[in-house]
Amino acid sequence: MTTTNFGVAREGIEQTTAFSANPPSALQRFGLIERPSLDYTPAVAEATAPIYEKVKHIIPAIEWPALAPTIHAINRLKKERNAVILAHNYMTPDIFHGVADIVGDSLQLAIEATRTDADVIVQCGVHFMAETSKILSPDKTVLIPDMKAGCSLAESITGADVRALRERNPGVPIITYVNTSADVKAECDICCTSSNALQVVESFGTDKVFLIPDKYLAANVGNKTDVEVLVWDGACEVHERFTAQELRDYRKIDPGVKIIAHPECPPEVVAEADYAGSTAHMIDWVKTKQPEKVMMITECSMADNVASETPGVDFIRPCNLCPHMKRITLGKILDSLVEMREEVVVDPIIAEKARIAVERMINLKS
Repeated sequence: MTTTNFGVAREGIEQTTAFSANPPSALQRFGLIERPSLDYTPAVAEATAPIYEKVKHIIPAIEWPALAPTIHAINRLKKERNAVILAHNYMTPDIFHGVADIVGDSLQLAIEATRTDADVIVQCGVHFMAETSKILSPDKTVLIPDMKAGCSLAESITGADVRALRERNPGVPIITYVNTSADVKAECDICCTSSNALQVVESFGTDKVFLIPDKYLAANVGNKTDVEVLVWDGACEVHERFTAQELRDYRKIDPGVKIIAHPECPPEVVAEADYAGSTAHMIDWVKTKQPEKVMMITECSMADNVASETPGVDFIRPCNLCPHMKRITLGKILDSLVEMREEVVVDPIIAEKARIAVERMINLKS
């Protein structure tokens, strides 16, 4: 395996997500809804009791009266708005189990949203996920509760960077991880996820490809193929903080623990793990294997969400939180539904080109 590194991580990002200046705003189109009461009444307690059953060993009982009224209000308002709430696996349990209609990884969420008759998508994740939902559901109104919910990986590369790569490397296919902006997707040949990246890399039948922007995902894929994988210098600020020594130290403390890692982690971390896979594959592994003790080397909240569904498994939590994901809160979701904010708009020309890259991946034969 050979990997070649191009580019440097950047702080800026080309703005493909913005408020629409000319058409009526989402609030003008849908109207304002009266803000509901957030009192913890017997009726609210009764209505939210089944939800609390799912999270009672994750959320202390003393906290539930503070969360339940907002959860109850959101679940009422989303019906009034004909809205569907998409929650990424990294959302906190109150969101993931309390108000979400569809849960999963970013692409799974966007695909499932196309199959609903909802008028409104509320994206509980980060901005590139909301863009992907808008790309695949252009006729739906897409809201993100906090427009500042960004992503270090998506912000490491721009469409202009991709155009420069193509100019310097004519004929080399460029694959983009779905964790990128619409502008970047629009400039690439095809998208991939962490679960199908190897298949996409080998689908071109060429001796080299670019796999951008995650250098660690690219390196981990490159370790499994004879294709030369050219990489960009981008990384997830959560996954790159894990170290192989950290995992070895945990094993010394508890030799029986099973360690599973996300392929956005450095290759030496993946090498120390018992299993490596996408968020969906990690969840399936825990549910299928039912290990006595497990450590999920990924964003911390996912372990909480999986623990709610696998009470017989003891989770050891090396807790690295994503500061961008944690911008999404119950309160902001409620504001989003009441005030129809903040709307995600993607330039139609960019969206059409980006959709081609996403659909090529979806339609790729196994």
